[in-house]
Amino acid sequence: MSKNHPPGWSTRLLKAFLRKEYLEEIQGDLEEGFVDSLEQHSLKKARRKYSLEVIKLIRPLLIKRLSTHQKLDPYSMLKHNFKISLRNYLKHRSSFLINLTGLASGLTCVLLIYLWVDSELKMDKFHQNGNRLYQILANSSTSNGILTDEATPGLLAETMVEKLPEVESAVMESWTNTYTLSHQEIIIKAVGQYASEDYFRVFSYELLQGSRDEVLSEKMSIVISDELALKLFGTTIDVVGKTISFQQFRNYQVSGIFKAPPKSSSHQFDFIMTMGEFIELNSWILNWKNNGPSTFVVLSKDTDPEEFNIKIKDFIKDHNGESNITPIATLYSDLYLNGKYENGKPVGGRITYVKLFSLVALFVLGIACINFMNLSTARVSRRAKEIGVKKAVGANRSTLIFQFLIESILMTFIAMILALLLIGIVLPEFNQITDKQLELHLTRELIFVLLSVFFITGIVAGSYPAFYLSNLKPVSILKSHTSGSLRELWMRKGLVIVQFSISIILIVSVMVLHKQIEFTQQKHIGFNRDNILYFEAEGEIELNMESFIDLVRNVPGVTKASSSAHSLVEGGYSGLTNEVKWEGKNLSSVVPMEYLRINYDLLEMMEFEIVAGRTFSKDFKSEYNKVVFNETAIEIMGLSDPVGATVNIWGEDTQIVGVVKDFHFKTFHKQVGPAFFVLKPDDTWLIMARIQIGRENETIASLEALYKDFNPNFHFDYKFLDQDYQAQYASEQRFATLSGYFSSIAIIISCLGLLGLATYSAERRTKEIGIRKILGSSLNNIIVLLSRDFTSMVVIAILIAIPVSHFLTSNWLESFAYRIRLEWWFFVIAGAAALIVAWLTVGFQTLKAATINPVDCLRNE
Repeated sequence: MSKNHPPGWSTRLLKAFLRKEYLEEIQGDLEEGFVDSLEQHSLKKARRKYSLEVIKLIRPLLIKRLSTHQKLDPYSMLKHNFKISLRNYLKHRSSFLINLTGLASGLTCVLLIYLWVDSELKMDKFHQNGNRLYQILANSSTSNGILTDEATPGLLAETMVEKLPEVESAVMESWTNTYTLSHQEIIIKAVGQYASEDYFRVFSYELLQGSRDEVLSEKMSIVISDELALKLFGTTIDVVGKTISFQQFRNYQVSGIFKAPPKSSSHQFDFIMTMGEFIELNSWILNWKNNGPSTFVVLSKDTDPEEFNIKIKDFIKDHNGESNITPIATLYSDLYLNGKYENGKPVGGRITYVKLFSLVALFVLGIACINFMNLSTARVSRRAKEIGVKKAVGANRSTLIFQFLIESILMTFIAMILALLLIGIVLPEFNQITDKQLELHLTRELIFVLLSVFFITGIVAGSYPAFYLSNLKPVSILKSHTSGSLRELWMRKGLVIVQFSISIILIVSVMVLHKQIEFTQQKHIGFNRDNILYFEAEGEIELNMESFIDLVRNVPGVTKASSSAHSLVEGGYSGLTNEVKWEGKNLSSVVPMEYLRINYDLLEMMEFEIVAGRTFSKDFKSEYNKVVFNETAIEIMGLSDPVGATVNIWGEDTQIVGVVKDFHFKTFHKQVGPAFFVLKPDDTWLIMARIQIGRENETIASLEALYKDFNPNFHFDYKFLDQDYQAQYASEQRFATLSGYFSSIAIIISCLGLLGLATYSAERRTKEIGIRKILGSSLNNIIVLLSRDFTSMVVIAILIAIPVSHFLTSNWLESFAYRIRLEWWFFVIAGAAALIVAWLTVGFQTLKAATINPVDCLRNE
């Protein structure tokens, strides 16, 4: 005991605190403190320390305690603290429910985002040679910088194995496509590709039947997944050796069965055929000038990737002197998350959304923890009496810190159980939004994550209240009756400001996301994509393309029809060529241009805007040596009067007959590049038709009947062009949708905390309100008085959030070549929304406090 304390100070302190309403709450701690004193100082010393009055006061409590326990062991101590925590939860139900709701919501968001992030980070990490498996990308030097592409020369893989000792093995694979497979009466659509013989040695897809060295050795072999085997044969037993019909005109023999690619594989397919067969059908890939397949290599263990890339810098040029391609080896497992390249350098990709969602998870959980801190410290006056008594009877600071941390951890444990239940309810909807198949299985890794999040959240949420409350001085508590120091008040306000700043930033971000996506959907892209249905020409249709298209034009509900080799969205079967030459071109300059092979009437049907000349027409004798460019191509070539001019394409003189207005055949992330159309009806395989609005169902039924007349054994699979266009922005759509949900949760949690603080503030100022009303204050004055502090906190949060949100959203928008402007009203709406929500949150409680009878205020106090 301090020498500065007056005689009998502990007795007076206890008498002041030991009123009937607090006796039950602290009796366990009185016993504990006194028993500890008896054990440490003996009865005589304990009497000197606590005084006879105190001993008489708590003697009835001690008799029962001392008869059963001589010493509090750690288990008893923990059990005792749990009892105190539960007692406090029951006594302060409103605070408990606010904290529980906030923490449970925050933990639900964190765990959902963890499941998504974990699935993203694990993508393509299952291959045994993962740390040595590289994809060879092609960097092409152009007048607009370096273009990075996956397409490489078809001879690259084989030549690398022969000439580079660092390459243990290499394979190439074609692009995937959907084909018709059949066995007897069963006909299905399946996704497949062609691949080199060593494919299953390079990639670790599990082979259930067949040898990795032999399944792709025979030209007419096909390797199918176990799922495809069940669909075609009804079993996976004795399937090897059976025959599958491909596109109804070629037969292949099953040489092996592989387990369907796991969910952690970014590459999903149902079957693989041999590259030898592909080469026979596409001999052009054996020319070093042509690019098409993707190339993958496994490097030896001691190979330095950087040195390897330096070595292969001129590998393609050595085999094709005219090539401007520089191959670059990139770790395959990194490409899923870091597949975006600008000017030949990786600049992110999906990893951006992984980082953003992780940040959102921390923000939401942080807001929930702030609620716990604020409500715990705000109600310090209620806990001060308890703390004062405990300290007076001998409880040390570490014991109190432990008690408050136990309260926080117990709260987090209850919230975690509730969060797991909520995840079980919302996970199906979450999977639908994210296009994932996430599952909540209690694996060893997930248990570790749950425990880590549980303890970190519990300790973070309870740390400030624990250290703050445990540091209160009993004498100052008795003298001041205050609810906390000035520093604690500013700390609490600061935390509220942080909460609402984060919420406003999220609101602005969601608004900008939705506006940018709306911009991509509404901006005219250079052609009319609405009500365009397309499907692949297969079987007899492929052999009778023109007659089939004529029949499609006569189907009721079809206004126009044509065919193309390009679906007019990114990745839709277009080609890229450097073989365009014109008068005055710098021979050392490489200008890659996108080319689209089309049929007659395609440009008219898609409503491309002709800015000069004409389109392809059957009214002219020969159109096969004609070309239509876009504006960007004409600008690059520097042709002032392009119509009628001659350019050289693929070694042949070709006349320009028309120029179309620039159109977007890639996403808005990229600038419109040079492109041209060539008339190649025989090289088109996508039938396109514009359908009248309101007659979709009957027209599709008629088209299916026509399709079945030509191909009775094929399935009629069709797509709509506008849906494909929207799918280009699927990542942005998902991020915007999820951000909207998480932002709403963050705002709700922030408002819950504000409601708790408003309720407490009104309770604490009840007597003040009564006196002010007696002295003549109006209802409006009282409402303004109670709302002023909360309003000022939200206004400060708005001022902080505006520049931060502007910086973050402008950086995100820079990833789009075509984007919206950041308007001032985005930030005004977000700030006003936060302010209105805050007013509505505290409004009811404020109005309730302002209308209370002043007599009741004074009597209750």
